[in-house]
Amino acid sequence: MKKRKVDVVVISDVHLGTYGCHARELTDYLNSVKPKILILNGDIIDIWQFRKSYFPASHLKVIKKIMSMSSKGTKVYYLTGNHDEFLRKFTDLHLGTISLLNKLVLDLDGKKAWIFHGDVFDASVNHAKWLAKLGGWGYDMLILINRLLNWILTRCNREPYSLSKKIKDNVKSAIKFITKFEAVCTELAIENQFDYVICGHIHEPKIKVTETEKGSTTYLNSGDWIENLTALEYHNKKWKLYKHDSKLVLREDESHFEYEDQLAEQFISVIKP
Repeated sequence: MKKRKVDVVVISDVHLGTYGCHARELTDYLNSVKPKILILNGDIIDIWQFRKSYFPASHLKVIKKIMSMSSKGTKVYYLTGNHDEFLRKFTDLHLGTISLLNKLVLDLDGKKAWIFHGDVFDASVNHAKWLAKLGGWGYDMLILINRLLNWILTRCNREPYSLSKKIKDNVKSAIKFITKFEAVCTELAIENQFDYVICGHIHEPKIKVTETEKGSTTYLNSGDWIENLTALEYHNKKWKLYKHDSKLVLREDESHFEYEDQLAEQFISVIKP
């Protein structure tokens, strides 16, 4: 496979170790690019939801692929998020071409990029962690149910459906939080004269230019590999939002259906007392 050469790739919210993670699709994507810099912008390994009984080979393969990219010259920055906050005690760790940090400022062709996960602006994470963890478990269950639903829809030649997106679109508080999150990030970036502010956390992929009387900045969010399957790519002085082909997610090969057939058993094993 011929790899696309790019300057920077940003991915976030992979949540390895959870049932909703699309690890195979992420590996396919990483195999298709050759970045000079790979930024893992938080919640890559979901330590909150980590289960010894569930960390399949496809999830381990993502880690091996990242290590392989590092050994071949790609500079890898792992920025911690709330679901992998355990790693924050090791921040500012540098091992070869891999660096573990809480935040990062990069110079990109003379412009400053401010990169961090974004959970610092989430009150539920900072002041009610138990509630955030419970919400994370509930979200994982919702995604698992959604995967089963989409498996059935696919067998019936119907279009896939996102339960969580439907909920977000119909819950005003969720929309309000996302809007406020983006506004706070943008305001601080302009105040500190950053040309780009790059986040994850809210699973909402976006590139948006904002101008105020104080200045301008570009807000970017890399989305996730649970539902959106998106990444940010920077090349030739331009940012673009990459979205993995949804047809690959629902590809009808034997291994895919064997995997989906196991979801029912996994769901039962999680919810049983």
